Amino acid sequence: MGGDQRQLGRTMSFGIPDVALGLVMGCVEDPWDRDAISLVCRHWNRVDALSRKHVTVAMAYSTTPDRLFGRFPCLESLKLKAKPRASMFNLIPEDWGGSASPWIRQLSASFHFLKVLHLRRMIVSDDDLDVLVRAKAHMLVSLKLDRCSGFSTPSLALLARCCKKLETLFLEESSIAEKENDEWLHELATSNTVLETLNFFLTDLRVSPAYLVLLVRNCRRLKTLKISDCFMSDLVDLFRTAQTLQDFAGGSFEDQDQGGESRNYGNYYFPPSLHRLSLLYMGTNEMQILFPYGAAIKKLDLQFTFLTTEDHCQIVQRCPNLEVLEVRDVIGDRGLEVVARTCKKLQRLRVERGDDDQGGLEDEHGRVTQVGLRAVAEGCPDLEYWAVHVSDITNAGLEAIGSFSKNLNDFRLVLLDRELHITELPLDIGVRALLRGCTKLRRFAFYVRPGALSDVGLSYVGEFSKTVRYMLLGNVGESDDGLLAFSRGCPSLQKLELRSCCFSERALAVAALQLKSLRYLWVQGYKASSTGTDLMAMVRPFWNIEFIAPKQDEPCPEGQAQILAYYSLAGARTDCPQSVIPLYPSV
Repeated sequence: MGGDQRQLGRTMSFGIPDVALGLVMGCVEDPWDRDAISLVCRHWNRVDALSRKHVTVAMAYSTTPDRLFGRFPCLESLKLKAKPRASMFNLIPEDWGGSASPWIRQLSASFHFLKVLHLRRMIVSDDDLDVLVRAKAHMLVSLKLDRCSGFSTPSLALLARCCKKLETLFLEESSIAEKENDEWLHELATSNTVLETLNFFLTDLRVSPAYLVLLVRNCRRLKTLKISDCFMSDLVDLFRTAQTLQDFAGGSFEDQDQGGESRNYGNYYFPPSLHRLSLLYMGTNEMQILFPYGAAIKKLDLQFTFLTTEDHCQIVQRCPNLEVLEVRDVIGDRGLEVVARTCKKLQRLRVERGDDDQGGLEDEHGRVTQVGLRAVAEGCPDLEYWAVHVSDITNAGLEAIGSFSKNLNDFRLVLLDRELHITELPLDIGVRALLRGCTKLRRFAFYVRPGALSDVGLSYVGEFSKTVRYMLLGNVGESDDGLLAFSRGCPSLQKLELRSCCFSERALAVAALQLKSLRYLWVQGYKASSTGTDLMAMVRPFWNIEFIAPKQDEPCPEGQAQILAYYSLAGARTDCPQSVIPLYPSV
């Protein structure tokens, strides 16, 4: 820090007591703003360290528990991520790493104020949970094991029995070994009265409806309940008991009752406070369950249903107050046009890819194109998050998003490979218009097909992504020139993921150096050399580079070689499996 900066720091801090400064900083929640404040002077850095209550560590190998505790000794809340996001799509070796053990042991010993812990994509053992419970059971308020693996139901029973202040238990999409069936839920229902959120959605856990009823009867503040697959016909008592329930997911429908006829759900009861729903395997005959409650629903997840395009239209037109909608592309352009006309308050929209092999369950009109995108852009001005899989797209469709979706901070588009021909390629002009118009974008994903974004288009992405911090690009560019032009822009980009690209190792290394804010790079599918020597250009202090060898028994692109590079104050990690080769450890 220069003399002028030190003088500025002393001047700005003059007369402000530490307590007052800490209270002011306590009102600043954005981590980027907190980081900027901490750089003003050493005094402000120290006050920030003592007053910061929550930290997110985006890469567990980027620091150590000791360093984190030394920097923020008063942390009350920690979110910790380990495995790369690509592991959610089975692109990362199962044994890649990501053990929570070193962290949990240090957290249990040193972080004296910790009461909220969120672990994402980590391996958490039963021993880890035992250590955590022994140290933090008296103060743990929230525990999220998000897409984690390695633990079993006896550990959940231990948590339930000992953590009597627990308000949130989140297990969604985690892989959990069942050893004592649903005794953990009985323990939770009988030991806890303050629980507000229980989520084990999309897990293999099986539970008794009677235990669920006991839970909602004893936990009068329960607002969110997301369970594994459980028949709606067995949940009647649950909904009549859970009068404070606001968010439910996991109810499923039988195809037929014992008499061979479809059940009648016309008079099904939901509590009046319920306004967020995700129902499994619902078909045309069961969708009437939603009709009486449509006006009250704010979030609706139809991703795991057997509905046609027409079914989607009928449901959506009864839900004018939707803020969040998650569907598959079977909704089609026609369904999205209904969304645009009906859902003026919509803030988040996810349109996932449908199952191509569902044997006729998909509607023939289930095809999303620029027509549906333009309708939503014009009709839903409050949209902030939009992830969509499209069968076709034009520059005009992307331009419409840039013109009308001014509040977007997260936009993700995947161009499917179902159609032999796309109406208009390349999409350079449309991408430029989208990025120029959506000035609030922080996250941007554009996964297309070869020829959809030229080198010129890639240079536009770099030039006009001034605020984007995370980016995923697939099948973009034509040569190294496009990547290098892209990397001369993107001043705020911290995390970049590339798939199926035509770039050389040398260009990737140079691009990583030119992206001044880059902290994390993942690449799968590139022009790999036999030795990897061109990656030497990427070497810098505190920069770990890992090579994931191609899988010989898997076809492309899943079996392609990968590069993972990230900043780390912890040095090269020591737990790499044989499939992960640390090329040039940090120095």
